[in-house]
Amino acid sequence: MANSLDFTRKATILVVDDTIDNLTLMAALLKDLYRVKVANSGEKALKIVQSDGPPDLILLDIMMPGLSGWDVCTMLKQDPASRNIPIIFLTAMTATADEKRGLELGAVDFITKPVNPPIVMARVATQLHVKAAADFLKDQNLYLEHEVTKRTKELAAIQDVTILAMASLAETRDNDTGNHIRRTQYYVDLLAKHLKDHPRFSLFLSDHVISMLFKSAPLHDIGKVGIPDRILLKPGRFEPHEFEIMKTHCKLGRDAIQHAEDQLGLEVEFLKYAKEIAYGHQEKWDGSGYPEGLAGDDIPISARLMAVADVYDALISRRVYKEGMPHAKAVSIIQEGRGSHFDPDIVDAFMALTDQFQAVAQRYADSDQDLQQKAESLKLITG
Repeated sequence: MANSLDFTRKATILVVDDTIDNLTLMAALLKDLYRVKVANSGEKALKIVQSDGPPDLILLDIMMPGLSGWDVCTMLKQDPASRNIPIIFLTAMTATADEKRGLELGAVDFITKPVNPPIVMARVATQLHVKAAADFLKDQNLYLEHEVTKRTKELAAIQDVTILAMASLAETRDNDTGNHIRRTQYYVDLLAKHLKDHPRFSLFLSDHVISMLFKSAPLHDIGKVGIPDRILLKPGRFEPHEFEIMKTHCKLGRDAIQHAEDQLGLEVEFLKYAKEIAYGHQEKWDGSGYPEGLAGDDIPISARLMAVADVYDALISRRVYKEGMPHAKAVSIIQEGRGSHFDPDIVDAFMALTDQFQAVAQRYADSDQDLQQKAESLKLITG
């Protein structure tokens, strides 16, 4: 609370007047209770205020050569560093219009000469107390804002850790590595940012929603924790009955997230998108996907974005049982799925971003060590 008036020290009063007798009189009157600084011109007053030790209050004459008191007050109120210093005009000008002008310029009081010492002292004390109270409230507000920001960051960090923990839980039982989670996050982010001004998507893809999609994307396959190992870890093609079981991971994922939300007893914004992605990312634009067989715009935008991100990454990724497909071949497959598997406009965005997709894939590529660790963990799971 460095800006607050410290009652353990004397407040500093700056007296500004071009007449030496007036400066001497005011200094003698104030010196027992306050630290007094004096300036015999508006220019010197501004230098004092702009120094490392600005005053707590200013007693300001109006009629001075060079910069007048009006000028000094105006300049001080225009500067964020000095606008909150209370100014009391101390002047021989007695007209009501002058007092009105002074208060409109931002002065807190207007005292006419010749001064009445007890009145001056009372008004100075009053304005110092008002300033102290205002500074205290300002500092309290700054403190509260700091605490809210701090707690908000802590909450966001807890959310991120929880999401990654849940996603990693699914990943330990799957052929995917942890880098798949990160890559798909960035793919979705690239697509969403590219499409945010597109007429079909602009109303949905605000900066805030894009950040929520990035946060929730790792949970797209959380439902795989409910799929039996004999199916989930099978390296070859699924039998029809196995595929039907595998398809249930979308519902399992959505329901798991919904259950977590129910346990909290409130709706969590980013989990709304997590549920959409988990449940809908296997839907296809032509209606041939699962679990609902939704088509076109009936599929949530979040799920449509993830569909492209997830399939691209599945195609290029090395697994313990296969080599990754070349980037160009994966791009060709995504393009072939335009209007059948994928939203055409999202594919167009993907085609404009293929170099950036490849850069993300390379930045977060699975190392031989990643694949070795995954193979060993799967052996432990399957026995």
